Amino acid sequence: MLTLIVALAVLLLLAAAVYAVLAFNPVFGAQAYRDPKHHLHRSPHFRNGKFRYPLPTSMATSTADKLSMLRDFAKRRPHARPAPGRLPVVKLDTAKIGARGDQLRVTWFGHSAALLEIGGRTLLLDPMLGRAPSPFPRFGGKRYAEELPFKIEELPRIDAVIYSHDHYDHLDYGTVLRLQAKVGRFIVPLGVGAHLRRWGVEESRIEERDWHESFEWAGLSLACMPARHFSGRGLAGRDATLWCSWVIEGGGSKVFFSGDSGYGPHFAEIGERFGPFDLTLVECGQYDPRWAAIHMMPEETVQAHIDVRGKALLPIHWGAFTLALHDWNDPIRRAAAEAARRGVTLLSPRIGETVVIDGAGTGPAAEWWR
Repeated sequence: MLTLIVALAVLLLLAAAVYAVLAFNPVFGAQAYRDPKHHLHRSPHFRNGKFRYPLPTSMATSTADKLSMLRDFAKRRPHARPAPGRLPVVKLDTAKIGARGDQLRVTWFGHSAALLEIGGRTLLLDPMLGRAPSPFPRFGGKRYAEELPFKIEELPRIDAVIYSHDHYDHLDYGTVLRLQAKVGRFIVPLGVGAHLRRWGVEESRIEERDWHESFEWAGLSLACMPARHFSGRGLAGRDATLWCSWVIEGGGSKVFFSGDSGYGPHFAEIGERFGPFDLTLVECGQYDPRWAAIHMMPEETVQAHIDVRGKALLPIHWGAFTLALHDWNDPIRRAAAEAARRGVTLLSPRIGETVVIDGAGTGPAAEWWR
């Protein structure tokens, strides 16, 4: 009996410790859905405490699939990360950011993080600039590159940060703390603002939007559009914040940013409503047939670009972290092959390399990743 009592006491202490970590560690953010007055409760996409994509988007796998995933992740994978020195990083001249007027320029930082210069504005897209996509970075899979192309402290004033959803490989607590003093506006899908408010960002600097909402901001036209994915930080609040893609227009240019998404009919609908796009940044990486509903295969990345009526395609969501079972450069190899087959202009800049999107001369970059 004494042994049973001790075991129960230990379990209770462990449960209390887990609860305390989740409740009081700020890295997990805050849950907007717990506020009955928050406008996410009025969203037609929010039902029974969760956001939903119109089509079934299940990540449920059979017992056999789960066992196979455990087996596959346990295997030694020699090409899961680039060899030391294999990943070229270009030093970014931060003094030139925003100095080219209305010229459309994009600088990719690995994974889904990018600097977009459009309509005379400077925007950071999903700026995950931390060392690992984990609530506890010391224990997460380390970033491939030893250093970023710049130091956050070197950045000039950034007009806005735009987030697609709240997963750790996109919304990074440490990055927000270091970046927020330089940012004028944070533009996010519904519910994500609660995380930012907990981390010290003032309400007046946060813009939360639902799918299909279009709005004007600082001379730009933006639209929050669907994506086929999911959301959540910690053990609670799964799908209680919205995930999205973004349409960004300004200075005569138009850009589509997919966020994370499985393939779905929303791409064609976005193309019909907003296309054509001068540039698309479309997810391409961290995929597997067992979770294809939430992460596209590279061939679907090219099809999504075609669906939205894009001109130049920049594949993202690869080149920084290993979150799936494929080789580190498999996404760009497969996307490049499919783009060549379909006659699509594909961009593959080195990390930190700025590309000018001018409708000409934006052909495929050197294949540094082979």
